[in-house]
Parts: sequence; structure tokens; C-alpha cells
Amino acid sequence: MNRKEAMHIFLSAGIYAITAEKLSAGRKNLEVVEAMLAGGIRFLQYREKEKNARARYEECLALRALTQKYHAVFIIDDFVDLALAVGADGVHIGQEDIPPEVVRQIVGENCVIGLSTHNSLQLEAGNALASVVDYLGVGPVYATQTKEHAAPVAGLDYVRYAAGHSKLPFTAIGGIKEHNIIDVVRAGAKNAAVVSDITGAVDIQAKVCTLISKMRESTFIK
Repeated sequence: MNRKEAMHIFLSAGIYAITAEKLSAGRKNLEVVEAMLAGGIRFLQYREKEKNARARYEECLALRALTQKYHAVFIIDDFVDLALAVGADGVHIGQEDIPPEVVRQIVGENCVIGLSTHNSLQLEAGNALASVVDYLGVGPVYATQTKEHAAPVAGLDYVRYAAGHSKLPFTAIGGIKEHNIIDVVRAGAKNAAVVSDITGAVDIQAKVCTLISKMRESTFIK
């Protein structure tokens, strides 16, 4: 799908799902992702840094086919070459990755670019890249075990700052689960990234449905 259509889905998705096979109760990503998509996930990031390049490539080819079947957006974390190789809809990069302007030159104009931010200075720098970057990641909101070397917890105060100052749509990320997602929405997030609460769920479809419902309902009770 094109960049405009992908961002339209971002704005309406509510939940931004991220893979984490090591936190998937022994299940493979293909099984987990299909359950996510069947439950209603329409914006998915592939984040598997411990696998070798060939394994990531083969897995992402299969996931690309699945996301197309469900008309879902497929984002690759960090690996720009992998995103291009499998025809992903976009790439998500961090503060220490290739600069967004360079990534845009590599991927072209029809690819979504997301950028992680962890404080107000990084968010303002992201604002300055509004013509290059499509959305921001804002967090970590809470402590998280899903990402090694995670940035210091930014808290709900940073979500509130992003809600008032970001020129780009953003997803709140970091330790977000069913029990705290309403607080994240009340702080101003319209999109929330969830990892282990989905991948580790006994019934992934049911968990996704619950999260989407909570996300949508809580927008009316801020």
C-alpha cells in the first residue's frame, strides 16, 4: 500500500503491535502474528534483532504475505535493507540509527518512516523532520523488559508533552498493557504500542480485541 494509506491506518489502528518471539510462550512469529491480525491488528512492526539476516528475511517474506492478506501495514524495525528486500510498507528507526533524512533517500517517497523519541528535545528534533518522518515513538512510558538497553523511563508526563507539542502523529510505547492502557490514553495518546501483553497472551485474538476496545472506549472518558 502507499504511504498515505498506511498512515491512514496508523491513525485509526489504536494498537501498534510488535513481534517478540522470545516472549511468545514458545510460539513462532507466524502463528502469533496471524492471531494478532485475526484479532484486528492492522499496524505491525517486526522487531527481531537476535536472528541472523537470512532467518529474518525468510520470516519477513511470510509475514509480508500475511499482512497483505489482512490489509495490514508491515513495518521493519531498524533494518532498512530488509524492509526494501521484502517490500515492507515502512521502517522504524531509533536515535542511534541512520539519520532519517538518509533513510528517506534510500527508501524513497512511498515508504513510511517512524522515529523513536525519549524526551522533549528529541521530539522537537522530530518535529523539524516532519517532511521526512511520518510518525514518532514516544517512550518508554513504563519500564519494559522487551527491549535490551532501553532508554530511561519517560513516563506519562512525556506522553502529555507529546500530545501537546508533537507535529506528527505518535505511538506511546514501553510497558503498556491492558491494566494501564487507559492511563496512557488519558495522557493524550491515540495510538499505543503493545508487545508482551499480546505475544504472551494465552488467547491472542481475545487479548487484541480487548486492547482495541479499551483503547477506543477510553478516548471518550479522558
